[in-house]
Amino acid sequence: MRGGAQSHLIETADGSLYVVKFTNNPQHPRIVINEWVTSAVLRQLGISTPSTAIVNFSTGFIRKNPEVHVELGSGRRIAACGSHFGSRFAGGSSGVIYDQLPNDALASVVNLSDFCGVLVVDKWLGNTDYRQAVFVRVPGVGSSGSLLAQMIDNGQVFDGGNWRFEDSPLRGLYAGQVYQHVRGLEDFEPWLTAIAAFPEAVLREALQQLPASWRGGETEAAFTTLLGQLMKRRGCVRSLIHACRSQPTNPFPNWFA
Repeated sequence: MRGGAQSHLIETADGSLYVVKFTNNPQHPRIVINEWVTSAVLRQLGISTPSTAIVNFSTGFIRKNPEVHVELGSGRRIAACGSHFGSRFAGGSSGVIYDQLPNDALASVVNLSDFCGVLVVDKWLGNTDYRQAVFVRVPGVGSSGSLLAQMIDNGQVFDGGNWRFEDSPLRGLYAGQVYQHVRGLEDFEPWLTAIAAFPEAVLREALQQLPASWRGGETEAAFTTLLGQLMKRRGCVRSLIHACRSQPTNPFPNWFA
């Protein structure tokens, strides 16, 4: 799969397809924790995102599948045995999935407002990447030509493996024209209000659900420190959203003061 973490599309024992990021990916071991925690936040807020799972690689699986590796400048790195992060493949068994849409096709997306919700999340969690999403057709959702946006690839929240907050007005924005309906901060509700009162327990529970191998060493203590900073940031998300307005890209062209 595309991306710096070099994810792989893996079929699990039950026949499901998952986009899997390895714990020993080229970016940082914390990337998989970032993915897991962000997925928990998105689910709590009702923002569309693929379901997640811990995907385990046995020694036998690695031996039989040498193509499950990442490329490094110095050569190949085989995926480690043990637990990795899996995001359910949004295309399902049909494999029909779009990772980008022309702007004139965005009107067919039934949950376009989720891009406002996920921008609130990205600003709060300090995503240093641009927002990524995929678009799929879901039976029973909207008309026959309707598409559902699902938010993916959250490894660079908390500034990736650095676990710090490096805010910039450009970061976290989606490149397409998904904010045309935005007239003001009220269009980022109910997510702004939800973030302002986001329960710390949800994040702590997400951490406790992680495999013990992901939480070893100083990781748990470092995450506790990060969590304290995150709780303090809940009140500054509105100003971070507002700061995006001054960008040359003009992401909110219809915002009225």
